[in-house]
Amino acid sequence: MVDVGGKQVTYRKAIASGLLRLEAGTLVRIKDKSIEKGDVLGIAAVAGIMATKKTSDLIPLCHPLHLDSANVTFSFPDQNTIRIEASVAAHERTGVEMEAMTAVSVAGLTIYDMCKSIDREMEFVSLRLEEKSGGKHEPFVRVQQTP
Repeated sequence: MVDVGGKQVTYRKAIASGLLRLEAGTLVRIKDKSIEKGDVLGIAAVAGIMATKKTSDLIPLCHPLHLDSANVTFSFPDQNTIRIEASVAAHERTGVEMEAMTAVSVAGLTIYDMCKSIDREMEFVSLRLEEKSGGKHEPFVRVQQTP
């Protein structure tokens, strides 16, 4: 692992996003909470938040962090897309972007798992960092946000 012992503890925040493309009928059923396995978005949000706490177990050489907050939200840019966004913050010596991207990934995989029996065409696309702040570098803000 990279030695971060000499770095300043600062407030660090990261926002990541990803898109899940699916059939319009699947999205209607997700919104109506009529998927057999339960409240898809509620469960996916919890799964994403839980994943932030396991990031260092999943990503080799990733530092375990004490997070201040983690949040996963969903929006619907069109009738065939779920936009997943995760926001993670911590007072730490290293950034939280891996935790944010892990949250988006696991939330998307949870939706996929819960809906795969009715929609085999789903695809998870465009996982990316949207914003990052804290530490010695200038804040990063992606110029073009995902829809």
